[in-house]
Amino acid sequence: MAIQVIGAGVGRTGTYSLKLAINQLGRGPCHHMEAVLHAMPEQVPLWSAALAGRADWQAIYNSFESAVDWPTACFFRELIKVYPSAKFVLTHRDPEKWADSFGATIYKLIAGRDQAPPEMKAWLEMAEGVIARTGFPGGLDRDGLIRAFVAHNEAVKATIPASQLLVYEVKDGWDPLCEFLDAPLPSEAFPRTNDRAEFWDRVKGKI
Repeated sequence: MAIQVIGAGVGRTGTYSLKLAINQLGRGPCHHMEAVLHAMPEQVPLWSAALAGRADWQAIYNSFESAVDWPTACFFRELIKVYPSAKFVLTHRDPEKWADSFGATIYKLIAGRDQAPPEMKAWLEMAEGVIARTGFPGGLDRDGLIRAFVAHNEAVKATIPASQLLVYEVKDGWDPLCEFLDAPLPSEAFPRTNDRAEFWDRVKGKI
């Protein structure tokens, strides 16, 4: 099956809330980095191959109808060619707040990958490669992260046709997302989740 909805926003922009929302709208199952964590023996080699220019998108997204977060967000240029009719959602937030959140979670995790348990190292090496390829190599300071974040968002807007792109903050809730996806408004509250504490619990397998 072809992927219908693709998230081009990087981690810590509300991608987990977006994943839950897409599922709730009936456009899932939605791929997220969590899916890689839960199926590392299958997913990590596939994404590592994608980094090396040998992507098998059908295998990567087998059984999924949508995808958000990293690793997907790294490959928006390739994915618009593979799925030319897909709708793209660029989640974003205040760049300074994003840099603080990213620096305290994902960037910190990647920087400490040498101390990770052996079973996590292949996943972390792949994740480091994906994040660096997106424009966030190791060693950036806060200002460097902010510049790279803005540059990524501008690159997405320059690449994806405006008619296929929703620039979106999850704080705006259901209305813009449902209008973009031609989906009815749910009666349930918009999912808001994955604060910094929850991020670490998720990585450690507590969720």
